[in-house]
Amino acid sequence: MIGKIGFSGLIGLVLLFCAVICTTAAAKERYRVLVVMSYHEEMPWENEIREAIVAECKESCEIRYVYMNTKNDPAGGIEKAKEVYRIYGEFRPDGVIAVDDDTQWLFVVPYLKERVKTPVIFCGVNAEPEKYGYPASNVSGILERAHFRESIAFLQQLSPKAKSIGFMVTDNQTGWGYVEQIRKESSSYPIHAFSIGQVKTLAGALKSVEEMKKKHDALFLIALEGLTGEGGRPLAERESFRIITRAFGKPTIGMNMFNIRFNMLCAVAKTGQEQGGTAARMLLKAMEGTPVSSIPIIRNLHGKRVLNVTVMQRMGIKPQPVLLVGTELVKTEE
Repeated sequence: MIGKIGFSGLIGLVLLFCAVICTTAAAKERYRVLVVMSYHEEMPWENEIREAIVAECKESCEIRYVYMNTKNDPAGGIEKAKEVYRIYGEFRPDGVIAVDDDTQWLFVVPYLKERVKTPVIFCGVNAEPEKYGYPASNVSGILERAHFRESIAFLQQLSPKAKSIGFMVTDNQTGWGYVEQIRKESSSYPIHAFSIGQVKTLAGALKSVEEMKKKHDALFLIALEGLTGEGGRPLAERESFRIITRAFGKPTIGMNMFNIRFNMLCAVAKTGQEQGGTAARMLLKAMEGTPVSSIPIIRNLHGKRVLNVTVMQRMGIKPQPVLLVGTELVKTEE
């Protein structure tokens, strides 16, 4: 046989066989990862996180996404969590990434925490981890903290006359986490005169705006996706922010890169890319054998200055050129 195909041909066949075996083995070694998103697929925050998870895991993982849609259907969260657990049982993932607070209390805590051996890494969590009993033997992750202090300082550099500020936040699980952060660290803010309005509807938000603009020079809008409008219709921030900022008529600050385009002035933005990318790397480490208990809970660190030049020009703000260095400039999306 060797004489017919030649020694070099035999070597080629052996190498081809080995390549097939190695490829098959590699395919079998791909990790199955279940990503549970609290919100809906179209939400820009979820898209940022998903983008980062894909970048970190696409070569080594089969990824399945589930969206709990709690911004648009908060009442359906408990039933949706049951469905997610059924999917978990069918998919049998090697690891889980649990995104944002609603996924924690609706799904991870009642179904996975200390109940399974599957490593679970959270991201986008605004509450203190102790609220969910984290860390757990199979749960760790990255907390999400808004860059409130840095954003207010950036505003004052743009508009030095700003001496007081209002915060407007949704009255829900996510919003409560932000309120806790503000109250805990507000003594370090460059503006100490502030108030917090927690709202559930657009009508409530506009009523709060009327009070805010009487006593505040600026307004910080926080996580208002899903505010209900007429007929109980949940509104995207793209819609509600435009209405609220026009009603306020003074500088408004946001938290994310994507929503400064919705008629807001500025932010030192947190990113879903940092949340998703960090969570993915932590999960890969756990699936490769590092005990989850050895992976400490961390928080996001990086912020990006973003400035809406459409709003800046309309308000007659003329920043010092040094403020534009390293700042991403955007325009209001019509």
